Amino acid sequence: MSTVLALLLADARLPAAGHTQSGGLEPGLADGLDPHNLPAYVRSRLATVVRTEATTAVVARHHALAGSSLDPVEAAWAARTPSDAMRATARTLGRGLLRLARRTWPAAVAGWAPDATPPRAVVLGAVAAGAGLSAVELARVVAYDDTQTVLSAALKLLPLDPADATAWCVELLPDVDRLAHEVSTLTETTDIPATGSPQIEAWAQAHARATRRLFSA
Repeated sequence: MSTVLALLLADARLPAAGHTQSGGLEPGLADGLDPHNLPAYVRSRLATVVRTEATTAVVARHHALAGSSLDPVEAAWAARTPSDAMRATARTLGRGLLRLARRTWPAAVAGWAPDATPPRAVVLGAVAAGAGLSAVELARVVAYDDTQTVLSAALKLLPLDPADATAWCVELLPDVDRLAHEVSTLTETTDIPATGSPQIEAWAQAHARATRRLFSA
């Protein structure tokens, strides 16, 4: 069941607004990112912003299983996410996931007030704890979801052969799995890395101010 749950959480059809995201690809392309460097771009995200997100989710899961408050996890995540545009996006996605979780895993998210706006990584950690998803599976969901977010957006932004996007995804799976295993044993808020990317953050800031765009982030 945990494997099936992981597949569900990584499904782009999940009604949590993931389809509105490009993982920073849209502003990156507008600023001159070479489409041929898409796999390298995804690897850069996995090493930086996604590592922070995946570790946050894993630590949130640990705190939820221990019955501890998730507020310190959220505060640690915010301190390590300097871009207010990226924080706002994460909270928007978290609100969508929280809405879904209240229908499907209500006990796991019962501690949040109706108007709460936790970031997606923290909500994912709570859902994983309540639904029996292991730490490595949870981290894999975060990393795989980000990879597919970028590659799926590329199909809408570029004249790209879908077979190329799928081939790139297969090429990136070892990187996804490696990250999942590296962060799966972390349990403390101090373990959450500050592995931000100034360029990705700058693109997010610029995109938040853009008036013509296909994706929200």
